[in-house]
Amino acid sequence: MYNVVVFASGNGSTLQSIIDAIQEKKLEANIPLVVSNNPNAFALERAKKANIPIYVIKEKDAKKMDFELCEVLSKYEIDLIVLAGYLKLIGKQLLDKYTIINTHPSLLPKYGGKGMYGMNVHKAVINAKEEYSGVTLHYVTSEYDRGPTIMQTRVKVLPNDTAEDLASRVQHAEKIQLVELLKSFSKHGILK
Repeated sequence: MYNVVVFASGNGSTLQSIIDAIQEKKLEANIPLVVSNNPNAFALERAKKANIPIYVIKEKDAKKMDFELCEVLSKYEIDLIVLAGYLKLIGKQLLDKYTIINTHPSLLPKYGGKGMYGMNVHKAVINAKEEYSGVTLHYVTSEYDRGPTIMQTRVKVLPNDTAEDLASRVQHAEKIQLVELLKSFSKHGILK
């Protein structure tokens, strides 16, 4: 059993997939805290429903946010942090102290970086007429979507796909891939 803190800025469907995997005994982990920069994120409602404590970031300044998060997280035993639709850059202190991974809805390095999240990514993939999109799980660094890749899953772009169609299939693949990776971590204490 290990502790994974989840950071989320939006709907929290990826958070929900982790919660479900734990509740269904498919994943031997515990979520001691869900963190968000958005007080209106539905992810916070999902956490509350699962009786998981939440924390909403107060600071807006990046350096102060880094200090704030280090102070809050120091009260918890944390083995891993997962960014699941979290839209803020992670500060140096957190990066130095924790293993942090991110899920990204494309085959990085394509369609990554600032502003490339959610539907923006899927629209760009469709507009570029790519044959494949997918999901990348990667380590977090001080730059958006530049950390070393842990694993990727390809998702075929179908001829009549809308961005919404593609998003649905990519999100499905993302949840499966993330839970598989978290199982690997729980068995070995490392990410493969």
